[in-house]
Amino acid sequence: MRDLFELTEIAYNSLKYDKPVDTIVINKIKDTVLSQGYIGIAQIDTIAGDLEYNAKKIAKYIKFADSVELEAVIFPEFALNGYPIGDVTKRHNIMLSETKKWLSALAELTKKTIAIVGFMEQSSDSSKYFSSVAILRYGVVQQIIRKSAISYKSACCDINYQIPYKEQINEPLYCGYGITVGDEIYNNNLYGYNILDNLLHKQARLLINCSANTYKYNRQMLINNSYSYLATTYGKPFLFVNHSGANDNIIFDGMSQVYDAKGNLIARAKYAEEQFMIVNPYQGIGKIYPLPSGLSDMLSDNADFSLNYEPDLERVYKSLVLGVNDYFSKCGMKRAVLGLSGGLDSSVCAVILADALGKENVFGVSMPSHITSNESKSDAEMLANNLGINFVEAPIRSMIDTTTENLNSLFIEVQKKWNVRYKKSFTPDNIQARSRAMFLWGVSNEFESCIPIATSDKSEAYMGYATINGDMSGGFAPIADITKTKLFALARWINKNRTVKDVIPESVINKRPGAELAIDPLTGKPLIAEDALMPYEFLDEVIWRIENKHQGYNDLLNANFVYEKNNNVPKVQKIEWLDKFYRRMSTALYKWSIMPPFVMVEPHSINKLDYYQPITTSHINYKGVSKDYISSVLM
Repeated sequence: MRDLFELTEIAYNSLKYDKPVDTIVINKIKDTVLSQGYIGIAQIDTIAGDLEYNAKKIAKYIKFADSVELEAVIFPEFALNGYPIGDVTKRHNIMLSETKKWLSALAELTKKTIAIVGFMEQSSDSSKYFSSVAILRYGVVQQIIRKSAISYKSACCDINYQIPYKEQINEPLYCGYGITVGDEIYNNNLYGYNILDNLLHKQARLLINCSANTYKYNRQMLINNSYSYLATTYGKPFLFVNHSGANDNIIFDGMSQVYDAKGNLIARAKYAEEQFMIVNPYQGIGKIYPLPSGLSDMLSDNADFSLNYEPDLERVYKSLVLGVNDYFSKCGMKRAVLGLSGGLDSSVCAVILADALGKENVFGVSMPSHITSNESKSDAEMLANNLGINFVEAPIRSMIDTTTENLNSLFIEVQKKWNVRYKKSFTPDNIQARSRAMFLWGVSNEFESCIPIATSDKSEAYMGYATINGDMSGGFAPIADITKTKLFALARWINKNRTVKDVIPESVINKRPGAELAIDPLTGKPLIAEDALMPYEFLDEVIWRIENKHQGYNDLLNANFVYEKNNNVPKVQKIEWLDKFYRRMSTALYKWSIMPPFVMVEPHSINKLDYYQPITTSHINYKGVSKDYISSVLM
């Protein structure tokens, strides 16, 4: 069977670039799959809302599957429309009527080979749609299967847009295929019947699940356990087909899988990559592509915080590169410009951009001020040279001086009416950050297909340690879902594992992060971020415990942090850090609300698709109060 998989890879590489598949390759595959039961899995990367693009991609795999005489070719949920669509169908209902046209045209392409295609179908509620799967064969739509259960926990808020189809129990099988759609497979008894029991009762010979699964930590473990269990329990092969690629903030992790009737994994597609595979679920024929190195070690409940990020770094790197590449290409963009400060955040962003877009399409701009150290300037230039990206130095001192002069004149006039001026403000700091943003947006406005990059990380976003219309400003924020300690680990992993190694200067990785916007009065040197905030190891564990353990202030105060194992932290210091965390987090909520798009790569995020907290909740008392206090207030 090895030849079949190699031949399929050759065929896919031709199809990927819209080239004709060699006739010899087609004939060899056809000779191999003469017996019944060979099925194509089309793990495709779609563009949300682009019916023509998606239909053309589906069409070429239908034609290929027919040319090699496969029994069927199966596509993911929402393959024709792309996913997520959000509110588009509510305001632009034409998408649903146009979908019918494209689906009908795809059906006309089919011959003997069955094509199973996910699409959005108009429901009786004109503001919502069914998530449906069409069975195409002999030039027509043979049957439509509609999703019967919608998850309330979907990352894309599906319950707001979709409507469940409650009559699925009455649908007959087609060719013995027991088809389920998305996560309805986990909601077996929602309407008083078990979906899979019902399919088995109808004598399904193959269980199929068409999905649009987004990446979530431990989802792979869930898939392994659930699908293997279902195949074993029902004694039928199980085939799961998923999307790949990225749309806006979401990564589709791919990894379509096939299990035999005994629950053994016989095939698995690549992580997050588009791929076409041929399998035979009845005879146990398939190929298991490896997970990103270390990911298999993550397939268990992570009960404790750890600074050992190594098992997850290849996945994170691949996800970031994919997220950037897909966002730019699907938005019609090609080039990125970013500020290179000589620090960790901008350095990692530069590597990701170069690997996603090509080094010739990335421009790094060093924008030193009177505070910027010579080391930072040289580190920025060294990184650019190591990567081979475009580079220029553009000092901002003159812009700072002019802006400061004009603002001071304005402040004098305002103060005549509002005598509430701060004795100490962050205006000088923010002028620097916003001057740099002006330069980057200027480049973006002046040169086509270019957007500026925001380089903020998750730790600093939590603390609001970033400037609106400054370093937070950009068209995309590659690392906004990665904490600082994990970013350090990722930088070391990049230096060790890229084809061209050691691109990030060691001096960048070894230096203590700081924005170089202000001078620390205690040292006379640029302020270090941890001195303004708290140690990153402690901060990142606070974030982890809140997001994963849902621990409150008092839980955190009494918890044993990893940082405390190697450092003496008096209780008064811990209280000071926690107070600072909650105070700064509360006032950072409005900054979260205007973050640029960023790829979610962690189990939990501050991305609005994953977590929403009203800005006006900044008054929450996270410590809690006593019953006596409540009584005194309400007297």
